[in-house]
Formats: sequence, C-alpha cells, structure tokens
Amino acid sequence: MSNDKRRRPPVGHLEAAFGISLDPELLERALTHRSFAYENGGLPTNERLEFLGDSVLGVVITAALFHNHPDLPEGQLAKLRASVVNMRALADVARGLGPQGLGPYLLLGKGEETTGGRDKASILADTLEALLGAIYLQYGLDTASIVIHRLFDPLMADSAGRGAALDWKTSLQELTAALGVGVPEYRIDDAGPDHAKTFTAWVVVAGQRYGGAEGRSKKEAEQRAAEAAWRTLSEQVAEPTEVPPDQPTTAPDAAAPTGPAGVPALAGEPVPAAGSVPASADGVSIPDPDPSGSRRA
Repeated sequence: MSNDKRRRPPVGHLEAAFGISLDPELLERALTHRSFAYENGGLPTNERLEFLGDSVLGVVITAALFHNHPDLPEGQLAKLRASVVNMRALADVARGLGPQGLGPYLLLGKGEETTGGRDKASILADTLEALLGAIYLQYGLDTASIVIHRLFDPLMADSAGRGAALDWKTSLQELTAALGVGVPEYRIDDAGPDHAKTFTAWVVVAGQRYGGAEGRSKKEAEQRAAEAAWRTLSEQVAEPTEVPPDQPTTAPDAAAPTGPAGVPALAGEPVPAAGSVPASADGVSIPDPDPSGSRRA
C-alpha cells in the first residue's frame, strides 16, 4: 500500500459528502492523478472518468438552468452555465467536500505533492469531474443528477443572484458604477516560493479596503476580494436607515448626505468632505505629507 493511501482520511467522509457509497475500484480510479500513475508502473488514471464526468455535469447543469430560468435567452443561459461549470467553481466545491475537502484523498506523484497539488484548482476540478463520472457509471444519470444538485444548487442560486455579470469583478464594477463610487482598484501581495506562491488581494472602493482574500493565482485572489466587496456593499445598500419614531425622517432645510454623483452615502461610511484625506485600509486617516498645500498650489 502506498503512503498516499495509508495517510488519507477514511473514504466514508467523502462518500457521505456525496450521499452515496462508491465501488472501491471506481473510487480508486477517480482519485488517481496521472502523476501518481506514471510513478507507479503506469496505473490507469482518472482522465477517462474526468471526460465522462465533465459531460454529465454539463448536461445536468444545463437542464437545470433551462428549467429554472424559462425567460432567459440562450446567451444569458450560457453565461450562467459558464459561471457554475468552470475550474475555479469546481475547485471550490471540491474543497468543501467532507471535513477536510477533496485534497487529502488524491493520489499524487511526488512532483505534484511537493508543489502544492492537493490544493491546485485544476487538479481538484478534474478529480471532482472524475468522481461524478464514476457515480454515473455505477448508478446512472438519475443518481448522478441528485448528487450534482446536492453539490451545485447553492452555486447556481448564487450565480443567478449576481445579475448579468456572473463574475465577481464585473459584478463589483457594475455595482460601484451604479453607486457612483468610482472604479474598484486591486492590490496584490504574494508570498511563498515560486513553485507554490499564494496571492492575497484587496480591492479599494471609495477609500475603503475589502478582501484580504487568498488564492493560488492573482486572478483567483482578485475574484475572491471582489466577492467580499460586492457582498459587503450590497448589504450596506440593502440595510434601511432606522429613524426614531418620534423624529421626522428629514431635518428641516437639510438634504440627505450624498456620495459622488448625488448617490446616497453607503451605510456606516461618512461622505468625505472636500479636500479630506481618504481613510486607509484599516480605517485610519493617512497623514498629508504636505499639509501646507504647496504641492497643490
């Protein structure tokens, strides 16, 4: 027995995440990455199962979107499907399988093991598709469809709520444009060796920083930071301003505070006065290096 098999968690946790039990031989095949197969005498890999699972996943998600959104045109349905069936989305679903995610169950070669393969989005997405292919082979389309809905229904609902953009950076840009608070700006830090870098992204909107989200690529980190900002700003816009019952809703001769372009200020964020210095990411004002204003003269 290989070291990978000895140290991986009980497969019962993984099967519980799917809601079914899997034939041990099919399960083993679905978890076998080509790097492990090549280092162990040319074992069968999971690539054929991945090919099958990709098609099963596509038809189930496509049918669900078709029936759930009867008024959407073909182009919008295609965008919705692309927001659900993509490498990053599948990898996120894989990371949520069982108490430890799918990574610890993978059979990887030494090279992939040392370069962070257990959390590599492409490997996680491919292995999830291989597992879906194995479920289809063992149980058929009806059971595979139940498993896919169990895993992907929350993601489909979330994607449908994002509007026309369907990716977080575009959704955030549409939201900030509607609020009149400018274009989001992204900041990226990286850490770790070249073969296993992690990236941390923040997005700055109207002087406020959101995110601090990590990813294995700059794109992934930026998408997660944009998601954090979109959710926070959407919640602020949705929150009603409470007014004591014994007071009028507006003071006489006083206009409601507005942000840029006359848009009401976001809840909890005072509108900056003209010439004031924006707050830093931690909410602390940044001192003006030239208080005399000579550079601005």
